[in-house]
Amino acid sequence: MNNETFLRHIAHQKKHWWFQARKQIIFYIIKQIKFKKKINILDFGAGSGVNTEMLKHFGSVDVFEKNKVAIKNLKKKLKIKNSYSKFNMKKNYYYLILLADVIEHIKNPKQALRSLKKLLKKNGLILITVPAYQFLYSKKDKSLGHYRRYSKSSLANEIKNFKIKKVSYFNTFLFPIIAIMTLWNKFFKIDYIKNVEKTPNFLINKFLYSIFYFEKYFLKFFNFPFGISIYALIKK
Repeated sequence: MNNETFLRHIAHQKKHWWFQARKQIIFYIIKQIKFKKKINILDFGAGSGVNTEMLKHFGSVDVFEKNKVAIKNLKKKLKIKNSYSKFNMKKNYYYLILLADVIEHIKNPKQALRSLKKLLKKNGLILITVPAYQFLYSKKDKSLGHYRRYSKSSLANEIKNFKIKKVSYFNTFLFPIIAIMTLWNKFFKIDYIKNVEKTPNFLINKFLYSIFYFEKYFLKFFNFPFGISIYALIKK
């Protein structure tokens, strides 16, 4: 992704229903872990920092991000103390590592996860979210630098060297609409870049946010059988 596209992406995330609702779901998942004290957290692939500030609720947050535009944005706006663009973080230091839609950007995610495992404290956790279903792979994915989308089984294969606490699809209620629109764009070869980062009008944006956000109340009790995304909570 070039810098121009990335800057549009940053501005887009601040108000778009998908990023904001996903942030609230991630917050809810982490809150259910019920940490007894503040912890050390790594936001790996922090991007615009859409989740970074939220993570501060649970403890001290470091970030890893290769994009120089993103690092500058994080330092300036979120006043992050420790930011890394090279893999030189402290080993056995973090109790939680967040990879929010990150590993689909990595050529060899198993290798990356092995390296991240070394950064975790004993019984440390990694929370992963990824886009679901390879048949939905589109120009949007390609423009965002995605190598792949996942199924539960393909994600389970990536994380098999960890203790798996939970794996579930999410963004389920809106799946039919998003899947149909994605396949429509693929079929008619609609250029995602020209239509990227268009937030719906206020009412539609709020409506979609509310539907996606509402899923958090169900995730505690059962796993969704399908969805636009998947999350996994895994343990060292």
